[in-house]
Amino acid sequence: MMKKVLILAAGALLFLSVTAQAEPGGAETGDDELLMRSWIQIVASDAFGGRKPMTPHEDLTINYLAGELEKLGLEPAFDGSWFQPFQMLSVTARLEGDKITVKGKKKAQLKYPEDLIVWTARAADKVEIPKAEFVFCGFGIHAPEFGWDDYADVDVKGKIVIAMVNDPGYYDPSLFQGRNMTYYGRWLYKFEEAIRQGAAGCLVLHNTAAASYGWHVCVNGHLEDNLALYNPQTRNADELGVKGWLHEDGARKIFSAAGMDMDKALADAKKPGFRSIPLKVKGDVKMAVSYDIQETRNVGGILRGADEESGAVVVCAHWDHLGIGTPDENGDSIYNGAADNATGVAGALLTAQKFKDLAVKPRRSIVFLFPSSEESGLFGSAYYCEHPAVPLGKTVACLNYESIGPAPLTRDVVILGGEHSVLAPYYVASAAAQGRYIFFDDDNSDGWFYRSDHYNFVKKGVPAVVMENGLVPADPAKPDKYPMASWYHKPCDEYREDWDLEGTLANVNLVFGVALSLAL
Repeated sequence: MMKKVLILAAGALLFLSVTAQAEPGGAETGDDELLMRSWIQIVASDAFGGRKPMTPHEDLTINYLAGELEKLGLEPAFDGSWFQPFQMLSVTARLEGDKITVKGKKKAQLKYPEDLIVWTARAADKVEIPKAEFVFCGFGIHAPEFGWDDYADVDVKGKIVIAMVNDPGYYDPSLFQGRNMTYYGRWLYKFEEAIRQGAAGCLVLHNTAAASYGWHVCVNGHLEDNLALYNPQTRNADELGVKGWLHEDGARKIFSAAGMDMDKALADAKKPGFRSIPLKVKGDVKMAVSYDIQETRNVGGILRGADEESGAVVVCAHWDHLGIGTPDENGDSIYNGAADNATGVAGALLTAQKFKDLAVKPRRSIVFLFPSSEESGLFGSAYYCEHPAVPLGKTVACLNYESIGPAPLTRDVVILGGEHSVLAPYYVASAAAQGRYIFFDDDNSDGWFYRSDHYNFVKKGVPAVVMENGLVPADPAKPDKYPMASWYHKPCDEYREDWDLEGTLANVNLVFGVALSLAL
């Protein structure tokens, strides 16, 4: 597959001549902008209720998308259907007595949710781990390529692992990739590795700076309705019995009960050669669990290539958002998700329109994928990657639209995770065709590269990068009036007529150029 992808930039520039313009942004921006605004306005309207999966608003959203794909002349991607259904497990768990009592040299009570927040991904009415043993496993990382193994010489089978958030590079720039978080730093990885090591549970030790968010995010995100992909054969019995976040104050209580110095343990864990520490405390973990099994659906259409055996390019944009939730100061409780991710949905639809308008059919097929449940854990794309419309071995790239607007036009485009990617020359060439350039940003200190649907493709070996709006405005007199911090995951993320979409449209044209070069 890689040999097929490695067409050099010169070839890409030849194909990109169809989209090259004297000014940045591409042709027919008037028509394109009308289409973009129409799609965004509809998908982000109050009628769509924030597009939360497994609510009545899911049906409205996915049927609308299927209708638009049909209008664009695509074929259903999933054996004659626009929809790819999969089951999700929704779990709310509560500790018995809202606490765990641990006993070692001393006794301590961990209070829920001040000291820890826990849940499970098992379809069970209760979870009990009697006399659970706790083991401090540093960062909870097994990474041979970095010469790091927190699980060396320790047996955690049936025990509860405590693992620090982030990775060693956050504290020492000579380790791992320095401040650029690797996937080993993500809390999801900590759970995955704990399962591989046979642990009964894993508590991720929170630190606001290292996590890039406060304790309230951990609590608010996991008090109820914790989601997981559901396996009806196993009823998720192979999942961790206990997943959770541990506050630093809660961890200090455990170390104190064990008669150990937490500060020294944390300092040692940041250095090469650390060995995990059995804490010699035990506690009965008892959780009452309520759960529900529901179905949600990915949406997908395919534009068949002239030579289907040559593989496919996936153009991706998650359709879901947060639904109806806590009202803001204005009483607005609908999380419309206009920027996140109605703009991405509109960008993918516009890309489909541009492909249908081509006079010559591309050699490769193009799959237009709209995953469900991105916001709750990238679950839709994870399911797709296990059940792809085109085998992943024949999928040459995933081009993911995530929160692409509103954005003023910039002379540069930021690409995260791309400088050494096989896709780099395609992005460079496509930007050059617009009179723009790529800035390869190596700042992944917040782990952003791992936080959208493209990463599930990366884990399977399919090339993908993260595209963000640039840093150098084409017109310094037109600043970005809608920085992400002002609307991210808030009810105020609503469509507005005064949105500046010039940069958004330029970036869609850029991605279309990349997709075209890969597909021809």
